[in-house]
Amino acid sequence: MAALVALPAAAGASTAHDGHDGHDGFGFHAQHAVFVQTDNPAGNQVLVYDEAANGTLTPAGTYSTGGLGAQAAGSVVDHLASQGSLVYEAAQQLLVAVNAGSDTVSVFAVRGDRLFLREVLPSGGDFPDSIAVNDHVAYVLNAGGAGSVSGFRVFDGALVPLPGSTRSLGLANTSPPNYLSSPGQVAFSPDGSQLLVTTKASTNAIDVFGVSWNGWLSAAPVVNASSAPVPFALVFAPNGQAVVAQAGNSSVGTYALAGNGTLTNLSTLPDGQTALCWITGADGFYYVANAGSATLSAYTVSPSGVASLVGTTGVVATTDAGPIDMAASADGSTLYVEAGGAGAVDEFHVNADGSLTSIGSVTGLGAGIEGIAAS
Repeated sequence: MAALVALPAAAGASTAHDGHDGHDGFGFHAQHAVFVQTDNPAGNQVLVYDEAANGTLTPAGTYSTGGLGAQAAGSVVDHLASQGSLVYEAAQQLLVAVNAGSDTVSVFAVRGDRLFLREVLPSGGDFPDSIAVNDHVAYVLNAGGAGSVSGFRVFDGALVPLPGSTRSLGLANTSPPNYLSSPGQVAFSPDGSQLLVTTKASTNAIDVFGVSWNGWLSAAPVVNASSAPVPFALVFAPNGQAVVAQAGNSSVGTYALAGNGTLTNLSTLPDGQTALCWITGADGFYYVANAGSATLSAYTVSPSGVASLVGTTGVVATTDAGPIDMAASADGSTLYVEAGGAGAVDEFHVNADGSLTSIGSVTGLGAGIEGIAAS
């Protein structure tokens, strides 16, 4: 049963800072913020940072999730080995976090730069590591054992389990899972009619489930082989094409997604770096984090789905040790990069040509952070 927490009780102190106009309708200052998950096995927390007009971050509070973090077997800087473990849902102003060590998810109401813990509830499986939300439906990816996805209704600021929604991925893994073979991300297609799961080295595939009008999934997914090994994370281009980070050869693959769940590879382009695993879009560019090289590369994708590197090499920035998950500001002008090895968040201004300019770094977060989102 979900553990409910009254809305007015904040789980940590925070201070609002000026720099954004207006209020959010609840009496709180309407503040853009960045949220970082500690994934601490002794007690998972979300760290909140105010976003200044120039994109730099200022600490604004620390909040317990009411659950435990965890570490995938063999992981070094990316303890959850996933993308999307912390998700901000703008329409209902919710922040959803995974607690991989206690097999739960936590739901916070977001009021400017303050969080209010609404509930902690079972994830529906072992070692939850990624979340996807579309309209009033959410799915949690559970990476342990055979792997599974479990569905929830998003209702009145909370998640309500969707009976009969769990689907096994049929993978062969342990719990906690091995970082290389655990599924990496769950994501809805832009129109919400399909749910995609990257399986990394387990099957080197991208599984696609159909999603019915009431949120239930097809009985089994369409299993699509990736164009390169270890499909890790993905985002979508404006025309609905999937843009996938493929760690096996540090490449970006682009795919056309058909209504029947099949993916057609359009292009595959390595960036010449090491451990390209995470990807996010910002201001028309696609940025990838190369954990082994401590660099960021940038791509563009043409309307026909052909990926190209920005500049002569694609490398647009160096980072602190172990860059992993990333988030872009709401206007796309700033890119925030978790450095899992250094316990830092690096801040970059996104330039018109796709290059990045460092504007600072927040340090002292502790190694092992994973999960970042921006409001």
